[in-house]
Amino acid sequence: MSDIRVVSGSNANRQLSPLSLAWRRLAANRGALFSGIILLVIIIAAIFAPVITGQGYNDQDFLMEALSFPSFQHWFGVDDLGRDLFTRVVYGARVSLSIGFLSATGAVAIGLPLGALAGYYGGRTDWVIMRVIELFSVVPPLLAALLLGTITRGGFTTIVFIAALFGWVQVCLLVRAQVKALREKEFVTAAHALGASSWYILWRHLIPNAISSVIVGFVLAIPLAMMLEASLSFLGIGIPPPVPSWGQMINVGMDFMFFYWFMAVFPTAALALAILATTLFGDGLRDALDPTLKGR
Repeated sequence: MSDIRVVSGSNANRQLSPLSLAWRRLAANRGALFSGIILLVIIIAAIFAPVITGQGYNDQDFLMEALSFPSFQHWFGVDDLGRDLFTRVVYGARVSLSIGFLSATGAVAIGLPLGALAGYYGGRTDWVIMRVIELFSVVPPLLAALLLGTITRGGFTTIVFIAALFGWVQVCLLVRAQVKALREKEFVTAAHALGASSWYILWRHLIPNAISSVIVGFVLAIPLAMMLEASLSFLGIGIPPPVPSWGQMINVGMDFMFFYWFMAVFPTAALALAILATTLFGDGLRDALDPTLKGR
């Protein structure tokens, strides 16, 4: 009789690559997967905004219909200057997502090397970097952003810089913890025994193995930057008009909130949906790449 071998689920999972296992865990998380689809739709809408809307964000083609309520022709209504509100909300996604992704890139550029140095060398290097992290942690980001934004009069570049300046802390802590756990592994000891320098081990072995933490830190830094931009634009020191920003549109819509509710509701809903989708997708991605963090 021939032997029949049954491979258990756990043994089958061991034969899969880490990337395949991460994808399976992400696909099993319906909330994260659905959030990722929503985020992808928002990104596509922002990229192809001229094709989707068929007009520019500052086209005042509907002056005679100013402050019209939502209809089949104007899905989100018309603002006080005769501009289609749906068009401006879609174009506003460009601003928020651009600031989110650029700020997250800046946060990774700062947090990755600092976290790697703190986790690998420890001692005095770790102490100094942790004190800097504590300094940034006790300063309220919004208040600091208000001060810097007032001094520099806001603008796209200023907001990206401010968001990156306060967003690197989370990336740094994630990379530090990962590198600290990896530096005692056998492959690091073997690399030392073969004469590899500390810098070579750090940049060639430890950081590539900590890439999951970098990806998670990058994704989770995006909604923080979007919230900061919306807050500054709402307070009048963010993106200057006529370029549409969700925070700026909410600020204008608040003046009409008691009757023309749609001017504030739709930008607020778009901002909330984008931030919620990004946050949930980031949480699911973190659990998928490192299941040991699930539930913390």
